[in-house]
Amino acid sequence: MDTYLRRTALWYGGVGLLTAQVFRSLALPPKYFRLILLEIETMGVRSLGVALTAAIFTGMVFALQSAVNMARFGAENYVGPISALAILRELGPVLTAILVGGKVASGLTAELGSMKVTEQIDALRTLGVNFIKRLIVPRVLASLLVFPLLTVLSDVVGVLGGMFITYAERGTDMWAYWNTTTYWVVPRDFLMGVGKSFFFGGIVTLIGCYNGLSTSGGTEGLGRATTATVVQVTMGVIVSDFFLTKLMLMIFW
Repeated sequence: MDTYLRRTALWYGGVGLLTAQVFRSLALPPKYFRLILLEIETMGVRSLGVALTAAIFTGMVFALQSAVNMARFGAENYVGPISALAILRELGPVLTAILVGGKVASGLTAELGSMKVTEQIDALRTLGVNFIKRLIVPRVLASLLVFPLLTVLSDVVGVLGGMFITYAERGTDMWAYWNTTTYWVVPRDFLMGVGKSFFFGGIVTLIGCYNGLSTSGGTEGLGRATTATVVQVTMGVIVSDFFLTKLMLMIFW
């Protein structure tokens, strides 16, 4: 138990130190705009299919379940607002962060871990290159832009998917569904989810990068680090979602 607690404390300390180094390196030259654009394409465009597929089916399932159960209480008219609020506040940002984050973070761990195992990072240090600025900062900046954009697209697709399935399965009037939803859902509900995704992007990327940089034990260690990254990203998103929700409810409500 003491060994587990010690390892956990060292891991949190290492992620915190890496975060501080990233902030310190932000203002240092060069800017690496080309690398940032490349990471945006890698993280965002290549993950678009995963995010939108999960969003549309999640929206349809949640709306269908809500319609069936709300009909028991004669409140089927409120399926739209309930589904939209759930997607905008929680399901959109959290599912996007877990699915896309697991894919992105594991890729970062594998890439940086391979560089660590083959001593390429040591070579950069020897040449006097700021490897934090060169390898980590572009990925973090790209994630801070990509995750909110993916969340916005997932929100739109999820809400439209819920509207479509209630029309197809329950015969709900689509205009009434839309009008009721837009009446009860306010901009801060949308901004709450987008704000969460901004933090999720940073958390996911930092976890993936730290595990990659701390890889040891050759290819076997690289496999363990990649597996651990997926688990840690999922737990990090779920745990941080609670604290971010508490903070945003205190600020906006």
